[in-house]
Amino acid sequence: MASTRLDPIDRKILAELQADGRMTNVELAKRVGISAPPCLRRVRTLEEAGYIKGYHAEVDARELGFEVQVFASVGLASQAEADLTAFEDRCRAWPLVRECHMLNGEVDFILKCAAPDLSSFQRFLTGELLTTPNVASVKTSLVIRGAKDEPGVPFDVLEERLASTA
Repeated sequence: MASTRLDPIDRKILAELQADGRMTNVELAKRVGISAPPCLRRVRTLEEAGYIKGYHAEVDARELGFEVQVFASVGLASQAEADLTAFEDRCRAWPLVRECHMLNGEVDFILKCAAPDLSSFQRFLTGELLTTPNVASVKTSLVIRGAKDEPGVPFDVLEERLASTA
């Protein structure tokens, strides 16, 4: 299903679940204006189609003792597909790497890392990341504070876009 094939109720379901994935099906159905059985069928269809990838709790990293968040910009010596895939596989195996995105531009990848303290991150940086085959350069930026961390997509923008093309 492309976003244009999602009807307004499907988009409302997605927006509501993105905002609160713990709500009951009865509450969700009430919010989107349909009864519970068809709402559950729609949710299952959205899950099967890949629009809903999972349900997660947002945990407080600092409360769990992860005081350090770092963005690492990584340049590779080779951008051959096999080398890109090998680096992505390595990133998936590193627990401190929470996100890995391939970029277009000056750097090849940006990694979002979470560590309990600066010395833990430094051990990862010097003992793992910098010694990885094909890594040519790494620049790190320590997060001082976050101003916005909004998961998902802006459904209001999607609705405006769909309304302007209708």
